[in-house]
Amino acid sequence: MPSEQVENYIKNIFKLQEQEKRVTTSLLSDRLQISAPSVSEMVRKLADEGTVSYTPYKGVELTDEGRKQALKIIRRHRLWELFLVEVLKYQWDEIDEEAERLEHFMSERLENRIDEALGFPRRDPHGDLIPTREGVLEDRNHISLSELEPGSEGIVARVSDENPEVLQYMSKLGIVLGTIVQIKERIEFDGSLRAEIGSRDQFISAKLAQNIFVEVKESISV
Repeated sequence: MPSEQVENYIKNIFKLQEQEKRVTTSLLSDRLQISAPSVSEMVRKLADEGTVSYTPYKGVELTDEGRKQALKIIRRHRLWELFLVEVLKYQWDEIDEEAERLEHFMSERLENRIDEALGFPRRDPHGDLIPTREGVLEDRNHISLSELEPGSEGIVARVSDENPEVLQYMSKLGIVLGTIVQIKERIEFDGSLRAEIGSRDQFISAKLAQNIFVEVKESISV
């Protein structure tokens, strides 16, 4: 069974591969807050074990075996997040660190029992898809709110869970999964949006809009 440290590396390489074209050791170092020499040493170890392929100065990529391990860790993390919200009534900005600790100490039996108790869910509290027991992760068909044009509306389907403060601010604005957001105006000089959320007009910064992902509805008139 991989160590907690190895699991953290594999999971974060997977996440970075979803966001970046190329995962460098310096990028991984920044993500994990670990020195670059230590990251390089671990990456070489993972390459020897067959979980990553690594070309110096070009980047790191998970092998099929590495991806399989990453999806197992992510499945457990997202199941724990949902359990914390649904059963223990945590808020969505409180669960990431707790799930980070719990994901490493979960037997397959406990994983399956939690999955069953939650009704075999497809998404976690932030809208991220939960990999299946077989390690299948469906494609996501969402765009960021920042990509919507005035006259469009979308249903919030996923939010970034990277920053608890961003999640707290979304809650204050009334933005949760399933919220309908209508774009009224784009402010050109800074990319912020004037949007209708519920029955209220709100201004959403460009940075916040990049952390909200929506399913697009049909265009509306403004």
